[in-house]
Amino acid sequence: MLLERERKDIVEYGKRMIERGLTTGSGGNISIYDREQGLVALTPSSMDYADIRPEDVVIMDLDGNIKDGIRRPSTEINMHLLVYRNRPDVNAIVHTHSIYCTAIACMGWDLEPVHYMLAIAGRGAKCSKYATYGTPELAQYALEAMGDNGACLLGNHGVLTAGPSLERAFAIAEHLEFVAKLVCITKSMGKPNLLTDEQIAIVADKFGTNPYK
Repeated sequence: MLLERERKDIVEYGKRMIERGLTTGSGGNISIYDREQGLVALTPSSMDYADIRPEDVVIMDLDGNIKDGIRRPSTEINMHLLVYRNRPDVNAIVHTHSIYCTAIACMGWDLEPVHYMLAIAGRGAKCSKYATYGTPELAQYALEAMGDNGACLLGNHGVLTAGPSLERAFAIAEHLEFVAKLVCITKSMGKPNLLTDEQIAIVADKFGTNPYK
């Protein structure tokens, strides 16, 4: 079975997404890119994470040609492949519909720097324009919004995170949901005290996530 270890990791982290409240049912998707083999492992379309087995994970090349698997790949195949083609530092992607990040994305807001943990994504997480799920347009909007950072919000949709490993991409998704929750709470209390770009950059330097360093 091609990319057996990666397939098992995707199954594990899919269940973890559900357990930690980052998505529901079959919402969102996960992928890992093995650059040495030029192959991507991607979650299947429309399968509940509780039911996915390693053999259900789809293997393809960067052109989307299926190399192994018994299922249809996630509808967001375009988004995953476009990021991998344009970001040599990215080897894993996590897309979730976490409540607070998605709420902010439904407002069309960038994720504001109310807490220094935003820096785990680099200089921040901007919100993309809306496009129908699974389309090349959404993939392009996501790539543009992410820039050189490790995440972006998807307008009226969810959040996309990326990193050198699945562990890092998942950690970014978790921490951004924490920051998004703080944004929603602090805005309900009044006007949040936002950190400056310089303050976020200092923390990004400490985290090793500053894309401009």
